[in-house]
Amino acid sequence: MNGLHNPLAASLRLLAFLLATLTLIPIYALMLGLGLKGMCRTMASVYWRAVILAVGLRVEVKGTPSAVRPTLFVANHISYFDIVVLGSLLSAYFVAKKEVSQWPGFGLMAKLGRTVFVDRRPRKSLGQRDEMAARLGRMGESLVLFPEGTSSDGLRVLPFKSALLSVAESGDLPVQPISLSYSRLDGMPMGRGLRPFFAWYGGMELVPHLWMALGLGRATIEVHFHPPVRLADFGSRKALAEYCHDVIDAGVVAANNGRSPGALGMEPA
Repeated sequence: MNGLHNPLAASLRLLAFLLATLTLIPIYALMLGLGLKGMCRTMASVYWRAVILAVGLRVEVKGTPSAVRPTLFVANHISYFDIVVLGSLLSAYFVAKKEVSQWPGFGLMAKLGRTVFVDRRPRKSLGQRDEMAARLGRMGESLVLFPEGTSSDGLRVLPFKSALLSVAESGDLPVQPISLSYSRLDGMPMGRGLRPFFAWYGGMELVPHLWMALGLGRATIEVHFHPPVRLADFGSRKALAEYCHDVIDAGVVAANNGRSPGALGMEPA
């Protein structure tokens, strides 16, 4: 793989990422401090789109994001790039595991983005559910949730933790499944051998993994927005979780196998 890695490209992309961050994050922080929520949402989208351009990603979108606010977006989780991609497409905040808050750089951006950090210990689940419900209900904010509870290798979707979907019990809330797939590198199918250089999972170290990913070619991430559903359609949280898992998994497998027609290519600037 060293033959495919270009240190110069990695350096330039990293520099572009740092410039975008140092330029736009202070503006976002100022808007947040002034309570300009609408402008904050716009600036967050601008920032994530700038990051996509800086790090050389290509995003292809199929389907339409729910325009209803609030909506609970439910997606599979493969990489830290997932947040960049979904942040550029959605006016929503993220739900992430507590450890993310301690990551260098990424943790700061997550905190500024008002991410809801969840502690996976059962005794903490009630308070976290209430915080998410407050965001969705009283504040009317949409959330992005990764119900696998961790990231995967991108080949299949891990089982969903239905407890994380308990927030869907708060009113008649639209729940929209989203399939994410890292499908191609420089236009060619990525395959099982290349996908781990973008999928970040297991015991992989963040900095070396990011350096490798930045030095490869342009990765295509396919994002499939499936039709929204509601908890009332299924009668139980567990049934909703199983449905979302199966729909998302089918979308991931189809995209990985090159069977995801009708995608709209996007290269946000």
